[in-house]
Amino acid sequence: MKTALLLAGLALAGVSSHAFAADNCTVKIKANDAMQYDIKTATVSASCPAITIELTHTGKMPVAAMGHNVVVSQTVLYDAIARDGLKAGAAAGYVPKNDPRVIAATALIGGGQSTKTTFAGSRLKAGGDYAFYCSFPGHATLMRGKLIVVK
Repeated sequence: MKTALLLAGLALAGVSSHAFAADNCTVKIKANDAMQYDIKTATVSASCPAITIELTHTGKMPVAAMGHNVVVSQTVLYDAIARDGLKAGAAAGYVPKNDPRVIAATALIGGGQSTKTTFAGSRLKAGGDYAFYCSFPGHATLMRGKLIVVK
């Protein structure tokens, strides 16, 4: 009986650590009509071959009034990228096109919609200082968080 419980416990431990490793390559974020993300920090592994950002807009407002996206960059660059995103305009999703400072960006979505983007994990370095934020006009100040990259 004890052996069976020990084996079951070890099997569950193996499954949960594998699930953690898989989850460490995907970041799920919800945004609402109150200009808020549901998380302030996210952790990913630098060893992930690919990292996926999944965004769900849980609000009801349309994209033109309360659009949200997720942009990933080095923290020191977020303010400049958000400013340049304003110049890029709505047609570009408020993200400068082909900007090498942008590590990743989802599409801009409205209430009830979801989107995702995937990028090479090699674009991030363990211990680096990264941020995620919404580039819709006026949102980056409130809607931002820290992306923690571990080995």
